Amino acid sequence: MEILPSVGWFSVRAQNGQSEAAGSAAAFLKDAKQTELTFGKFDDSYFPYQGSDLKKYMHQLSREFAPDMIFTHYGKDLHQDHRLLSELTWNAFRDHWILEYEIPKYDGDLGAPNVFVPLDESICQSKINFLLTHFKSQQTRAWFSEDAFRAIQRLRGIECNAESGYAEAFYSRKIVLGK
Repeated sequence: MEILPSVGWFSVRAQNGQSEAAGSAAAFLKDAKQTELTFGKFDDSYFPYQGSDLKKYMHQLSREFAPDMIFTHYGKDLHQDHRLLSELTWNAFRDHWILEYEIPKYDGDLGAPNVFVPLDESICQSKINFLLTHFKSQQTRAWFSEDAFRAIQRLRGIECNAESGYAEAFYSRKIVLGK
């Protein structure tokens, strides 16, 4: 696998998912030259009620780190925690390249992304295997399945006319080139 650059991984993962978040981050970043993992401690499903503390946490991160790229939840995600984290990411990191990712789930909030990355089948399978291996807490959910993840990759591949037929997609509100 290609060596990743230095990576800062910041998560506000709920306290009850801390070990899962740390384990998945460590596995994903195993080939990075340098990593820094930071985890906030907040109560799952109650992020909107902890908004002040979350905002302070995000702004503290923005003072300590200047990432080249940030991935966050889709801004129109219907899960209250995801939606707030997206909003606070944009609030704290105003001058950064932010890509929002989508998560298939019960809420039916998939949209029309505008940034596509074509994937070959081996990368698709690797991504699916990673999710299935490292997010055991989600495996009882009907939407958390290999065929659901493959279907999203296939749909996004169709939308961008990927040669392989597969892609992943993101939303970008703003991209500044040549800065």
